Amino acid sequence: MARSHRPPVAPSTPRITRAPAPPRLEVDDVIVVDTKKVRTAIGGTVVGNFMEWFDFGIYGYLAVTLAVVFTADLPDPWGLLVTLLGFAISFLVRPFGGLVLGPLGDRIGRQKVLFLTMAMMAVATALIGVLPTNAQIGLWAIVPLYLLKMVQGFSTGGEYAGATTYVAEFSPDKRRGFWSSWLDLGSYVGFAAGASVVALTTVITESVWGETAMVDFGWRIPFLVAIPLGIVAIWFRLKIPETPAYENAAQHDAEVDREDPLARHGIGGILRHHWREVLIGIAIVAATNTAGYALTSYMPTYLEQEVGVSNLAAAVATVPVLIVMSACLPFIGKLSDRIGRRPVYMIAAGSTIVLMVPAFAIMQIGEEWAVFIALAMVAIPVAFYVAVSASTLPALFPTASRFGAMAIAYNISVSLFGGTTPLFSQGLIELTGNTFMPAFYIMFFAALGGVALLAMKETARRPLLGSVPTVETADEARAVVERQDADPLIDTSTMPIPVGRRRS
Repeated sequence: MARSHRPPVAPSTPRITRAPAPPRLEVDDVIVVDTKKVRTAIGGTVVGNFMEWFDFGIYGYLAVTLAVVFTADLPDPWGLLVTLLGFAISFLVRPFGGLVLGPLGDRIGRQKVLFLTMAMMAVATALIGVLPTNAQIGLWAIVPLYLLKMVQGFSTGGEYAGATTYVAEFSPDKRRGFWSSWLDLGSYVGFAAGASVVALTTVITESVWGETAMVDFGWRIPFLVAIPLGIVAIWFRLKIPETPAYENAAQHDAEVDREDPLARHGIGGILRHHWREVLIGIAIVAATNTAGYALTSYMPTYLEQEVGVSNLAAAVATVPVLIVMSACLPFIGKLSDRIGRRPVYMIAAGSTIVLMVPAFAIMQIGEEWAVFIALAMVAIPVAFYVAVSASTLPALFPTASRFGAMAIAYNISVSLFGGTTPLFSQGLIELTGNTFMPAFYIMFFAALGGVALLAMKETARRPLLGSVPTVETADEARAVVERQDADPLIDTSTMPIPVGRRRS
């Protein structure tokens, strides 16, 4: 039987499905922010960080005094450790504030949440100044102090995450490092102001009412100064507008797509889509804040307890260092706009490892000049860290979930590793008897942060993820549109542009 002949079957040609072309950016899409409005917006944000760190400065420089005021019945060193625990508790509460206030800021806006955090912070700081003391109610005095520190911690859980998100979104892309650096300038000037108020109060009260004046009543004065400062800060917060990036993203915010990493997500969605960036942020924040809080909040205690320098002498040495360091931040921020955020962070981590042990060795000399030099050495890496924090950390996350993601990454890290630095540093000294333990503690987290930088994408001069480009003039907007096809820094597929508008 003959076989039937079948014509050969031609091999099937695979069907090529082309991904849809990314949307086309037009001039009207680009956000143009006037430099004057940028200054107003950032100025209104800086006051909050000033107030937050003003309290840190007060509490840090009054730690030994507050130990007598609130824990006089406890033997050494437990009174001081319990007082420092109050500082740590405020940071342990911060993640809860971040988990509530961060997603809230993504839903209702940055400005509303920043007003709320400012009001809570100012009221809590002022109320510390009217608390009963150990002499009045015994060890129960520590309870209302802890409660008010918890209120402060809850509010600051949304403060820095919201403030960095705000200034990053309001800043032009090519100068985000410069403008955002002003936020932390306010932080360290605030700390210096708090330390200065403590020093001035100490000089005046003790010269008029004797050596026990600060323990008797003088410690209340710096906290009460927060009342007029808080009123001014709240007024400024009422004046700041919402960020253009948030308003633009909100206009295009349709029903939340759980599979879209650029959409607005709650805590679960943020951790699902952005867990790598959250871990990178945690590591960088830990490196930044162990060094930063050692320089500020812990150094008064260390100098007084381990070096034998008086509270007043510590303030005299610290305040000029912080002021000079703060003045350098905009220049370092501007440098990051030119060479990138990662190189600046690498300088910070490397200088931490190189300078920290020599700085603590020089500090042990105990003379005023030696303390000044040592603090300046500690301030060098801190300056490089903090100058780029407000421009780098928010850029890790998309606009729709930026406040919430920042709140999670920043507050988890700062509560576990930053705010606990005074407590852990002093505890390690008590445990080992080695006065260099704070330096080793800081260096460990610098090395960890350096590893995290290897996985971090460079974000300098780029539009924020999930936002359209932000520029300062209409001419710049036209230039951005003209070069969008050739500019590797522009990826319109991540921008809130109507999907019907495709590239030809």
